[in-house]
Amino acid sequence: MIDKIPSGRTTLTGASINPLPTGLPYATISLCPECSAKLEARVLEKDGKIVMEKTCPEHGFIKDVIFSDAELYHHIMAWNRDVGCGVSNPAVPDAKSCPDDCGMCNLHVSHTVLANIDLTNRCNLSCPICFANANVQDYIFEPSYEQVVDMLQTLRNSRPVAGRVVQFAGGEPTLHPDWFRILKKANEMGFSQVQCATNGLKFAEDEFSEKSHEAGLHTLYLQFDGVDPALDEKIRGRKGLFDIKMKAIENVRKAGMKIVYVPTIVGGVNDDQVPKIVQFALDTIDVCSGISFQPVAITGRIDNAEREKMRFTLADLASGVNKLGYTTKEDWFPLSCTTPITELIQALRNEPNVMVSCHPLCGLGTYFFVDQNRKPTPVTRFLDIKGLFDDIQKQAEKLKNKTTFKTLFNNLSKFNLFSSANKHFDESKAPEGLTLKKLGQTIEGLLDKRAGRGKNDGTYTYKTLMVAGMHFMDSYNYDVERVKRCVIHYSAPDGRLYPFCAYNSGLVFRNQIEKKYSVSKAEYRKNRTAEVV
Repeated sequence: MIDKIPSGRTTLTGASINPLPTGLPYATISLCPECSAKLEARVLEKDGKIVMEKTCPEHGFIKDVIFSDAELYHHIMAWNRDVGCGVSNPAVPDAKSCPDDCGMCNLHVSHTVLANIDLTNRCNLSCPICFANANVQDYIFEPSYEQVVDMLQTLRNSRPVAGRVVQFAGGEPTLHPDWFRILKKANEMGFSQVQCATNGLKFAEDEFSEKSHEAGLHTLYLQFDGVDPALDEKIRGRKGLFDIKMKAIENVRKAGMKIVYVPTIVGGVNDDQVPKIVQFALDTIDVCSGISFQPVAITGRIDNAEREKMRFTLADLASGVNKLGYTTKEDWFPLSCTTPITELIQALRNEPNVMVSCHPLCGLGTYFFVDQNRKPTPVTRFLDIKGLFDDIQKQAEKLKNKTTFKTLFNNLSKFNLFSSANKHFDESKAPEGLTLKKLGQTIEGLLDKRAGRGKNDGTYTYKTLMVAGMHFMDSYNYDVERVKRCVIHYSAPDGRLYPFCAYNSGLVFRNQIEKKYSVSKAEYRKNRTAEVV
């Protein structure tokens, strides 16, 4: 097996942290896509791409492209800062192997940034690319209200950072009979952001959006695979879905909530829609705060040629967005690059704060600042992000463990926290109306959603559009070191937290959890009057 050289760092419970590689090639642990056996894997550069190679003794050689542009890969990895340290109260305190001993264990390097709670595996669509694949199951997974509250409490009990952002998912979460009650409870428990991952069908109904907002819903992560209505039948198995979603968007707009469009991108199917989706988001910027592209995760046995055709990496995403002419390779950065801001906040407050310490290849994105004419300008054009974050990191290092600065922080205006932006900000290249003060207020709003929400008159922050991709793994490109650094977790009825890519791929803990806490469809029909699809 691969013998990693310890980094000298440990998780909060003492487990050694393997350092992330700084160059190519490098070795890691992956899985066989057919038998899920652990395999030694090698990541290397070939023909201008980054590929993973591994060999299963039983099923042979497997090769997969994990990043289709080597130049962009090196640009992204240059941002890498591996600073996570896990949780101090893992449910599995003595795990020996990842991902086998999962359930938020002592080996995990990151704490929860975004938590998912599946409210049901029922759905009013039959999408062949769904992680939950609800309609082909012979059971119903639908936690009771009391179980959902327990799962929310598991998140709030997480230490050293309590869960703050929850996303209700499924299936279709809006089908849960206690939907509005659950939203209200999540807000009462102190979650600063309450979201739902939805196909939008219920939100197209009269009053549903308004009632959801009144109950405490803030943001919809709306399934949105393109602007071509023909795609709805091909990808989601239903005609007329685009018109329904337009109605949902209008209802959400009237209710005063925000939407993040969530396209699942399949190579050769809807990858041509990437620039069109970005343009659609700009056209609906009054109700849209971002796009979260999700390259399809490929499961099951599949012909190599077909898999290569379907494979869509984050580099392909950047290339697709760049076709609009607003961005180039240099405008993209990993989501984990924001860790210096968190470290500075922690140093000033002398307390832990939410940190996006995922692997650089997990998420890639850029921020558009959008003027009144809906023209986008990437933040990198007027702000030296790398220079700013390097400066912030230096400040954080100086202030670490200096508790005397806690009082100083309380006396600082929120804007002064980002005063170092001054030397890295070029107002002459900024979009119209974006001053240094407005930039500071906008950064505040991005870091703390309650700040912008409390002054939601359209003047406190500048209009922004997050354009990002989250590349969730499958067994072909599985990397255990990425799993350990996952920041998107599922809270399950067993009282444990599971990384996204352990819950939905690889060993697929979702199947184990759902079967344990489910009832047959016949029993569900007997006990509840809710429609079963």
